[in-house]
Amino acid sequence: MTSCSSIEIRRCRPLLGTFVEIKASGSGETELHRAVNDAFAAVERIQRLMSAHDPGSELSRLNNEAAYRPVAVSRDTFSVLRRANALASESGGAFDHTIAPTLARWGMLPANLCRNNPGGWRDVRLLPHRHVRFLRPLALDLGGIAKGFAVDRALEVLCAGGVTAALVNAGGDLRAFGKQPYWVHLRHPCLPQSFTRAVELNGSALATSSPCLTERRWRGRRVSHLVNPFRQNAITGGVSVSVRADQCWLADALTKVVLNAPALAEQLLARHSAEAFVFTA
Repeated sequence: MTSCSSIEIRRCRPLLGTFVEIKASGSGETELHRAVNDAFAAVERIQRLMSAHDPGSELSRLNNEAAYRPVAVSRDTFSVLRRANALASESGGAFDHTIAPTLARWGMLPANLCRNNPGGWRDVRLLPHRHVRFLRPLALDLGGIAKGFAVDRALEVLCAGGVTAALVNAGGDLRAFGKQPYWVHLRHPCLPQSFTRAVELNGSALATSSPCLTERRWRGRRVSHLVNPFRQNAITGGVSVSVRADQCWLADALTKVVLNAPALAEQLLARHSAEAFVFTA
């Protein structure tokens, strides 16, 4: 809800392998469009840096070179890796950003990310001056955290641009700010015709993970883009997890912890003042 003197615009672009929608309110249309343009530019930058599908991305350079020498990266990439390493450690590997070789073997990431006996998250070392080194050959996939991080970056840009209220939605990873709360109606991906419940976002974020939209057959078994790192098998079936947290990168990453280690997830959710909504078909 906006005041009578406020203007609201809504725009959408294909980014991050999905559609990113930005709804923004403020007092001046020109300023709003400028802020939204800048927010989309911030999302595009995260995509250029952290896409595992783009051979020219900073992430691809890391995957190609960091097992052989330290590689310098941008502030944003280093920040995401620092958060990913911390959550991997905190969750005992329930969140794991080194699953790219498994996804590549299933044909969900480029084949050049396959590794023989790959290392794990403990082998990702963050060095001074934003350098990164892999102690063993491995490959990173930041898809479980970077989309939420991009949503956070977009919201920061909107705030700096004078927007008074906004909602950024990147394919179900979303974050809102403003005086009035936003209500998000959750749908189960396997049952899109029906709502499950409404969740309030009051300066908070929400992210959802489910295998329903990517599940397929590979060599006679079901696989998806979600990997259980303890068993190295795919998460499949009619399950969907949404997490509400203060920041979208955290909500995004915690959905994987809930899927992979439900008992441990209760402790982490409480520690981060987050809440999970789990649905099964």
